[in-house]
Amino acid sequence: MLKEFKEFAMKGNLVDIAVAFVMGAAFNKVVASFTGGIVSPLVGLIFNTDFKDLKYVINEGVADEAGEVAILYGDFATNLIDFIIVAFVMFMVIKGINKMKKKEEEEAPAVPAGPSDNDLLSEIRDLLKK
Repeated sequence: MLKEFKEFAMKGNLVDIAVAFVMGAAFNKVVASFTGGIVSPLVGLIFNTDFKDLKYVINEGVADEAGEVAILYGDFATNLIDFIIVAFVMFMVIKGINKMKKKEEEEAPAVPAGPSDNDLLSEIRDLLKK
């Protein structure tokens, strides 16, 4: 059972998926940093506030009671921008990989076809006539 698990874990596809997962997580942090550090402040200039702090307050909080009830649309928009950037980059990567695979398939030379059965029989007949 341990041997089967080792074979399964060391298959190329599973290792590739693990590497892609780790790289995707790291890339997501880079994108989150980009949107949080560059995009949000620029959009915040438009609204004169921090973009992540944009919210629609439904119920003001009172000191003795429950806290404020609000829709945090700024935080949602930031996460949506993160998702769109990551999805677009992943789309471009997959598109590039598919294009490279298609080129490899086109460049692969066709296996030269050997003589057909009729050609071989004709050749044998001609040799027997001699």
